Amino acid sequence: MLRCRFALPLLLVLPSATLNLHAQDIAGQWQGTIQSPHPLRVVLKVSPDSAGKLQAYLVSIDQSPDHIPVTTISMTHGELVFSIAMIQGTYHGKLSDDGSRIDGTWTQGSPLPLQFQRATEETSWLTKSTIRSIAVGPGVSLEVIDWGGSGPPLIFLAGLGNTAHIFDNFAPKFVPEYHAYGITRRGFGASSSPVPNGSNYNADQLGDDVLKVMDALGLKKPVLIGHSIAGEELSSIGSRFPDKVAGLIYLDAGYAYALYSPDSGDSRLDAEELQSDLNAFLSGRLGADQKQSMDKMLTALPQLQKDLEEEQKRAELLPPPPTAPTRAEPPFADAAAAIIRGERMYTNVQAPVLAIFADPHNPAHLPPMPGDKKSQFIALDKAKSDAQANAFKQLKSAKVVLLPNADHFVFFSNEQEVEKDIKDFLSTLKAEGN
Repeated sequence: MLRCRFALPLLLVLPSATLNLHAQDIAGQWQGTIQSPHPLRVVLKVSPDSAGKLQAYLVSIDQSPDHIPVTTISMTHGELVFSIAMIQGTYHGKLSDDGSRIDGTWTQGSPLPLQFQRATEETSWLTKSTIRSIAVGPGVSLEVIDWGGSGPPLIFLAGLGNTAHIFDNFAPKFVPEYHAYGITRRGFGASSSPVPNGSNYNADQLGDDVLKVMDALGLKKPVLIGHSIAGEELSSIGSRFPDKVAGLIYLDAGYAYALYSPDSGDSRLDAEELQSDLNAFLSGRLGADQKQSMDKMLTALPQLQKDLEEEQKRAELLPPPPTAPTRAEPPFADAAAAIIRGERMYTNVQAPVLAIFADPHNPAHLPPMPGDKKSQFIALDKAKSDAQANAFKQLKSAKVVLLPNADHFVFFSNEQEVEKDIKDFLSTLKAEGN
């Protein structure tokens, strides 16, 4: 099951340093993409202070708008080096002769190539949108991005570990025919991060947050477009309040947390179901109550066994994880864990649906393993995606699209196909009066 595993907050820049290059040689905005474990865009802005020393900041725009300082930074003979103690990361790069790029390596465990390109106003990745904060509860406000447009509303929701800024390039493709918005869920980016209390990050609470933003903006029947874990917010609303949305679009987001199917199962959800049945059995009265609990457990036990056996097969195919140095948890780790604990079983999504699956997922991102094990792992992944896709096909009003060997971030790896599929679906909704 994919939940869009989050990366540690990567790069960030800053403190001043004496340079052997003139400040204007590197001053400006730089941007690049880290390719693993999934594409992660970063923007670095550099400028000289009054004394000619560099000052700068870096924004990991797909994760957070926060600016995080570097612990040490130096620029000598065209070579840029900085380190960040909080996440035990370092960068070493070299400015090109024409001053247009910085070629280098980001190291945070494993070294990864990271090339910065000098950006212009036209090529800048920084959002050209309006950003506001909308209250959804006592002490809780969410970052809401407005990319503009004048047509029916679309709302983009990001996966776990990302902010709505991950759609900064994709969402504007639907403007001006549609009015595109993005919501950064609680616990991430510029949105409030209340301390988890057992219920304030569960799936229905996150769905309610989206509904409150819709009400605050006066949006009538928007189409919700969610990536990865955002599938649970879509299904929460589509199960409880289908009349409040025109449609739901799942971007590799249709896993068990979005639509539960016994054919696919989910070890966490099934274990929680069994635990609930067990608690009812232990606390119930003799007779009918205990019999009902026993009947439920006899159904739940084989399902959980099946889930665990499937997970065990996957685990046996993967190499042992490398020993990694202890590093600080990302600032959103508690919220992410609470969201996973707060998943629910949704079985009856009633709104019109477009479900796009990477089926199977691109094997290029798998860890090194022998060819026969890789083939087995790909087959297990495909079986899981197939089962979930078939579950969506059983819904009353659903269209399912399979993209072989696409990345989990399908709107990056298969941008044009996904854009076309979404626009076709939106056109159908219009034609049907939704």
